[in-house]
Amino acid sequence: MTGLTASRAVARDGFMRLWLWVPLLLLGWALGGCAQLGYYGQSLSGHLSLVRSAKPVDDWLAQPDLDATLKRQLELSKALRDFASAQLHLPDNDSYRRYADLHRGAAVWNVVATPPLSLQLTTWCYPIMGCAGYRGYFKRDDAVALAAALKAEGLEAYVYGVPAYSSLGWSNWFGGDPLLNTFIQYPEGQLARMIFHELAHQVAYAADDTTFNESFATAVEQIGVAQWLAGRPEALKADEVSRQRQDQVQGLLRGSRDQLREVFQSTASDDEKRAGKAEVFAHLRRDYEALKREQWNGDDRFDRWFSTLNTPALAIQGSYTDLVPDFIRLYDRQGRDWDRFYSEVKRLAKLPKDERRAQLGTF
Repeated sequence: MTGLTASRAVARDGFMRLWLWVPLLLLGWALGGCAQLGYYGQSLSGHLSLVRSAKPVDDWLAQPDLDATLKRQLELSKALRDFASAQLHLPDNDSYRRYADLHRGAAVWNVVATPPLSLQLTTWCYPIMGCAGYRGYFKRDDAVALAAALKAEGLEAYVYGVPAYSSLGWSNWFGGDPLLNTFIQYPEGQLARMIFHELAHQVAYAADDTTFNESFATAVEQIGVAQWLAGRPEALKADEVSRQRQDQVQGLLRGSRDQLREVFQSTASDDEKRAGKAEVFAHLRRDYEALKREQWNGDDRFDRWFSTLNTPALAIQGSYTDLVPDFIRLYDRQGRDWDRFYSEVKRLAKLPKDERRAQLGTF
């Protein structure tokens, strides 16, 4: 998910789309002048370009010359989308019932940053959605430019492509967030995770807590995918290897974050902390190579990510997983009742951050 909060609109109402954005753009001007206005401008134009490309899945399926693989995946997406609302009680709206081919490999590119000796993500604040530990751009060059500027300020920065984002429900007035070519070809379990995760962002959102939001959505995807695959043994078997390897990588990353916190919070000098940080990353990469060699038969699916791994990349990964066990316990405590679970998460999202985290940790 990016910092984008644009509303989705249909092509015939171009003037209305712009009018709806005028208050937001004016607020962006008041908050930060031309730079902020430029950022919201690229968000608006990028989002409108994306949604103009989308059309209903049924329209795609009606095309006689539609690629057979895409047809199969779009049919699967319809089943997943219906399951999400009927069984997981996720919002029943038009999101992920339309499809667009962006002719590029990512929906947006996010920038994350930390001080060199900290796992604390830099945050950016936006009208409506509050503050988040990332900043999203529809053009990679813009994201790279921001990363370079942050590095010039002494921060460590990381740019990564994002296959999908949620507009937090604001787009539902105009057709909802679309399925995209950037993830439609995912294997069944991964496609289910993507759809369930992004829909979960429409259920509850804390304006000042990226880790709360992403961990909640990850918990929903994990529980939801387990329920979906329970009745699909072939897909479950195919998903097990991928899920196990992702879990193993997350375990390595979790351990490395813990080690880095110890290094950064120690009384050592900055030079000693930099040396300790370098050793943590070297050890992480050695463990990953051993995992590939000894358990994965050389599977290199994570190589590209590990080759660019740095402190902010490690920090943003934690936001997706650190609170997941707490949310799963909360789901169990609510009798595994989705509506009760969502109501409690919404209640927590309204609390001050410290109180929210304290209460979540008691479940």
